[in-house]
Amino acid sequence: MRGSLRTPALAGVAITLAAATVLAASTSASADPPPSPADAAAVARAEQAIERHRDAIRGAGQDDYKVQTVRVDADGTSHVRYHRTYRGLRVRGGDFVVHLRPDGAFADASVGLTEALTLGTSPKVSAATAAGKAKSAFTGKITGVGDPELFVDASSGQGRLAWETVVSGWAADGQTPSRLHVIVDAGSGEVTDSYDEIRSAVEGATTATASTSNALVDGTGNSIYSGTVTISTTQSGSSYSMVDPDRGNGRTCDMNNRTSGTCSTFTDPDNTWGTGSNGNRQSAGVDAHHGAAKTFDYFKNVHGRNGIFGNGSGVPSRVHYGSNYVNAFWDGSQMTYGDGSGNSRPLVAIDVAGHEMSHGVTENTAGLVYSGESGGLNEATSDIFGNMVEFYANSSADPGDYQVGEKIDIRGNGTPLRYMYDPALDGSSHSCWSTRTASVDVHYSSGVGNHFFFDLAEGTGATPYGTSPVCGSAPAVTGIGREKAEKIWFRALDAYFTSSTRYVNSGNPANTARAYTLRAATDLYGSCSTEYRTVQAAWTAVNVAGSDAPCSSGNDFSVSVSPTSASTAPGGSVTTTVSTQVTGGSAQTVALSAAGLPSGATASFDPSSVQAGGTARLTVATAASTPAGTYPVTVTGTGATATRTATFTLTVNGPGGGACQGFETTKTGTLSSGASQYQPDGGSFQTTVSGAHRACLDGPNGTDFDLYLQKRGTFGWSTVARSTSTGPDESLTYNGTAGTYRYRVHSYSGSGDYTLGYDAP
Repeated sequence: MRGSLRTPALAGVAITLAAATVLAASTSASADPPPSPADAAAVARAEQAIERHRDAIRGAGQDDYKVQTVRVDADGTSHVRYHRTYRGLRVRGGDFVVHLRPDGAFADASVGLTEALTLGTSPKVSAATAAGKAKSAFTGKITGVGDPELFVDASSGQGRLAWETVVSGWAADGQTPSRLHVIVDAGSGEVTDSYDEIRSAVEGATTATASTSNALVDGTGNSIYSGTVTISTTQSGSSYSMVDPDRGNGRTCDMNNRTSGTCSTFTDPDNTWGTGSNGNRQSAGVDAHHGAAKTFDYFKNVHGRNGIFGNGSGVPSRVHYGSNYVNAFWDGSQMTYGDGSGNSRPLVAIDVAGHEMSHGVTENTAGLVYSGESGGLNEATSDIFGNMVEFYANSSADPGDYQVGEKIDIRGNGTPLRYMYDPALDGSSHSCWSTRTASVDVHYSSGVGNHFFFDLAEGTGATPYGTSPVCGSAPAVTGIGREKAEKIWFRALDAYFTSSTRYVNSGNPANTARAYTLRAATDLYGSCSTEYRTVQAAWTAVNVAGSDAPCSSGNDFSVSVSPTSASTAPGGSVTTTVSTQVTGGSAQTVALSAAGLPSGATASFDPSSVQAGGTARLTVATAASTPAGTYPVTVTGTGATATRTATFTLTVNGPGGGACQGFETTKTGTLSSGASQYQPDGGSFQTTVSGAHRACLDGPNGTDFDLYLQKRGTFGWSTVARSTSTGPDESLTYNGTAGTYRYRVHSYSGSGDYTLGYDAP
């Protein structure tokens, strides 16, 4: 079929839910759950948009499209990401994102192509010649050469026929595995690009599943770099293993200084791990296990992403890899850490862990090509989120600092690998964009993105972390803070970036990091908001110009709400803070109002009007008769020169505890995102006989609440049963012996009221 669309059901993709919906390739189409109504509707509207706006995606009659991911925002805006093939050939750089307004109308598209594909598909260069060129490009020991794949290379924006050959083996150091992708022009035979599938921490450096019957417990870990930390482990009988059921059964294991063979999961008799010294092999394992957990939690709690892969799966971490191995790498499915020079400085610091695992996030969202400026943005994304994980962990032993790898001391002189506030300090990275940026190693071209992010968050000039210079005569920048900066970058990566996004792209200026971060800032904080203007200024400060229109100098303001959503039972009330900011000219009086309330609900503002730059408290009170449902409430600010709006999503839960009725005991509570409560009433209950425990949790719509049954043992509380599906409602059954029990209700994401019903033996 020419120009056909492959929907999730036809393409064999599985759907899981987080803040966004992820459509991931599945090995078993028969096991795929159906898409949610909202996701299916978004895909259907995107297909219609493609048919009607083919020019917007640079569509050709011989294209096919396959859905990769679907993201539906709280206000109904949706983003459907597609892969493209041309005459049956994969198109590198042909991916695009269709953006739809809340009413389903087509808004526009993120696309890397500058024109529709029209090339022929008959190569002049043979596959054998391409394979030979690929082998010649490999430095190290070759263990295998894959069959060359004929494909369309459109990473530059224009398509050309090419061969891609994957050469596997060992890098020149003899210990780093390598899967080198070599691109050969199918017309000229020229090697046009190459990149390694293995993402390593240092440039040019010379799974098992836990049994569901085992118990999740908290252990004490003595790490090398982060001090004493709490780590989640699994108990089986009298033994503990470094497996984390709370985070998708991610495990940490010991390679015993080999580069192949079995990786032995760490075990321990008393759940106290390591000594903080490299002389104890568990110590490095503690750092890796802790780093994997904090990275998982960071993406879930800050960005609403369900782990690295978006589906709740954990990440295996292999430590003590190789001998004198001065590197760490991500290979697409797991983390691997060497012990450093002299096997005395393992590369397991938390920013290194966060950096490498963030490559997995990039691979499973925008899929930025790992070469040229796109590769620099790929590396910058990992440096950014690696540092944000370090700040999130909030360890006094290894505080956030906008440096990369400062604890592992690879150079032996106490200096980090990279500096985000002034990347050129390492002697190789680019602090400012230039025409040379695309041609340097991606670890060095990342400097432009790193410098931008630092300026956006902290500003230019002297800061508590270091002095950040502007490029050329660019004006100084006042930062907006880490919390806003990280959300802008993730939003741009997840919703807008394509695989070929660059810093500067004269042929397609819309497909640039500047353009997409401005769109993300608009989505989150409003057009021409302070945040939007700071994104503009921070890119200008690193010599990345753009075609974005300047903001008006007249009087203007923006309106936002925090939190953006809340839930209540009928008869209850919720509150949110309405913030206004001056985005142009002088402050003006802004009158506040709300529309879109359900039957019986009322809205009140305190105060009812503010000067732009001020805040007010919005209270939405419901009646006992208010029907259950989710309602987008439009908050409007009316000033003398402009009217601005923001959306607050109100969820009214079903009355009477929903599905959780008919239980012997019923408890209620309210949780904020990331918080937990223990029931009954913060205490516990006892059973004197063995038998079945049954429980049901009814959480607020639009959230992800989880339920755990815990039993007190000799070493404290341990989880004996859990229900952690994606969504607000959970249920579990557990056959247990007599003892002391309690339920833990945890908000994985979202906030609101819940009802817990349970029966005990």
